[in-house]
Amino acid sequence: MTSVEAKLEAAREDLAGHDGVLVAFSGGVDSSVVAALAHDAVGEDAVACTARSETLPEAELEDARRVAGEIGIRHEIVSFSELESEAFVANDDDRCYHCRTMRLGEMIETARDLGIETVCDGTNADDPGAGHRPGLQAVDELEVYSPLLAHDVSKAEVREIAAHYGLSVADKPSMACLSSRIPTGLEVTDERLTRVERAEASLRQWGFDQFRVRDHDGLARIEVAEDELERALDPAFVETVREELSRLGFDHVTLDLHGYRTGSVSPASE
Repeated sequence: MTSVEAKLEAAREDLAGHDGVLVAFSGGVDSSVVAALAHDAVGEDAVACTARSETLPEAELEDARRVAGEIGIRHEIVSFSELESEAFVANDDDRCYHCRTMRLGEMIETARDLGIETVCDGTNADDPGAGHRPGLQAVDELEVYSPLLAHDVSKAEVREIAAHYGLSVADKPSMACLSSRIPTGLEVTDERLTRVERAEASLRQWGFDQFRVRDHDGLARIEVAEDELERALDPAFVETVREELSRLGFDHVTLDLHGYRTGSVSPASE
């Protein structure tokens, strides 16, 4: 038995010791692996729960629905608005703390309604050392259980386990919420979130894989992965994306020649 197989089995046995499990489920690789483990461990007593809000792209919600179907786990969707929180809208260094507190609060309430005591999330063993992560404070304060962290499962091992379960998201790039595209200190508004979502949908249609559109109060700064920069300089793409983003309300459209970087408008919070 390999090290990853041993960790997988230990996490599965751990979850099997619970009467029921609700997984905070984004449809990303981390939460999908936890959902697969939970479904494997407790069957119909496992629930994947996705919180729908202005910061979740519609495409990500559809992915969550699809991946829950792949796993075969019951999928619940709850709706709330981070924009009701003045602390979140202010977009300070602890924005992710306020967001995660609200989001996990919805999960805990849903679990209580379903008679489930254990709420899990997808925090993995690499996350605590990955820079400024105020959202992890919310996980601790709300006593949400992180089986990947508890069993020392790294991001690379998460992807290996996802492949073991045959999940389509095994190689899916990390996707932070839309508010991460707005620089710290600039208010998070529905208008900004909407135009970022639509701008990124446009890049997705062009086949880009790892990218962000940062909203600097009307200036769109496009980041793409280093190996995709050449395609981003294609004249046809340049003309189309400039027209499309201008139509969405951006005053200026730029391409960041440094390429895609996590946390480039905030303290490494992606």
